[in-house]
Amino acid sequence: MDYKETNLDSFLIVGIAIRTTNKDGQSQKDINNLWNEFMYGQIPAYIPHKVSDDVYCVYTDYDSDFTGEYTTILGFKVSSANNLPEELVVKEIPASNYQVYDTSGKIPDCVLDIWTNIWQKPDVDRVYRADFEVYDAKAQDPENSKVSVFLSVK
Repeated sequence: MDYKETNLDSFLIVGIAIRTTNKDGQSQKDINNLWNEFMYGQIPAYIPHKVSDDVYCVYTDYDSDFTGEYTTILGFKVSSANNLPEELVVKEIPASNYQVYDTSGKIPDCVLDIWTNIWQKPDVDRVYRADFEVYDAKAQDPENSKVSVFLSVK
């Protein structure tokens, strides 16, 4: 599985969040519900100071690793966390090294496939600070999307 390496400075994400786990497929249900709330609740319209229209799906605040509980945040990179509606959460994504995996195909299948492959790679030196997917203009067609997955590593 090919990837690129990059280093990113810290940045802010504002959106909505849920605490979940991968156990028994729970995260698939929870994250699907979070996406529905995000899109049908028109959450993007309530987020000020957006840097772009790229949607971030962030996995953070891990209890241990991908087998434990973690928080998923759907939102946008912002330039400021001032004057936010109460229902939104703010998370600073720390500076980190990342492995970047690109996937394409039908959403959510292609994203689930890349995560399954990542979980099966024992040689990845993950730090479990914040991992995320970026849904930009190339991800607009749900039948033929291109999504980048950023995995925080040492």
